[in-house]
Amino acid sequence: MKKNAVVIGYGGMGGWHTEHLLKSDVCNLIGVYDIKEERNELARSRGIFAYDTYKAVLDDPRVDLLTVAIPNDQHRDGVIQGLNGGKNVICEKPVAMSSAELADMIKAAERNNKIFSVHQNRRWDVDYLAMKQLSESGEIGEVFNIESRIHGSRGIPSDWRGELAHGGGMLFDWGVHLIDQILMIIPDKITSVYCRFDHITNNEVDDGFKLDLGFENGAKAYIEVGTYNFIAMPRFYIQGKKGTGIIHDWRQNCKVTVCTHWHESEVVPVQTAAGLTKTMAPRDSVTTDEYELDRPLSDVHEYYRNFCAVIDGSADLIVTHSQAMRVMHVIEASFESNARGQIIKTEL
Repeated sequence: MKKNAVVIGYGGMGGWHTEHLLKSDVCNLIGVYDIKEERNELARSRGIFAYDTYKAVLDDPRVDLLTVAIPNDQHRDGVIQGLNGGKNVICEKPVAMSSAELADMIKAAERNNKIFSVHQNRRWDVDYLAMKQLSESGEIGEVFNIESRIHGSRGIPSDWRGELAHGGGMLFDWGVHLIDQILMIIPDKITSVYCRFDHITNNEVDDGFKLDLGFENGAKAYIEVGTYNFIAMPRFYIQGKKGTGIIHDWRQNCKVTVCTHWHESEVVPVQTAAGLTKTMAPRDSVTTDEYELDRPLSDVHEYYRNFCAVIDGSADLIVTHSQAMRVMHVIEASFESNARGQIIKTEL
């Protein structure tokens, strides 16, 4: 049986959720609620029922689940109100402003015996899925380095995402996604965090950042978000002990080169501008295989299908509390690293 859903917050992501829920095979969208009356009126003008108050949503016995899509600093109170009101709750990312706030949400879910999870929708990005598939396949051997970048050129948004009090900044906005993706590819314990913020167009919050993660197994990850890049660097770059993979743009396939023979009988030196080099001589088809991965199949609505199945008791959460908490701890360590200007040793 389909679950009845209400979206709290009818802004950018709230609108995205309503569009997907209207087409859902597991949910009925029965309404929305926004603290701004003009947003409720906009919903009504589009044929979507809008509640007059949040209390009216919680008092409606038909409602099975809420999707909370409001500014970051309001997540904790909005989620806990929903859980205390007897509703299952999905929260937009970043789930909270701190690990302490997230702990309060988890306790509220447990206390009320309700399902709660964060909407990490970018686990369904095809570029991430291709990287995860390549890593898990063993085709390039043991992964020792992965780099993840998102580059734009329009600066930070001019709405609440540029304000510190509301949890603005790119670490919260995009970093939460990219960190989650990396931790799904490399699940080992994180032993070091080193983060540097950019303040090119906004002095109040980070409008970009550079983050290095070190793992117990020796692997390293580099995550970068930039909002003032007029030429973007590759979206993903991954190195294993048998080969390399690269995705230049999320619209392109993953290109893979696998080393089939390490030694060559003769390496022809390459003439560079200032001399010869054997070390950097390019390889050829005799010692490598080159190919592209097919784009993985992806359906972002699997998140809602999973959440509804968990409500029915027939599945476990895809995005777990421990995963959400781990991402939050990395974000907190990143803020600390930037503030102190040094590497933070961790056991995350």
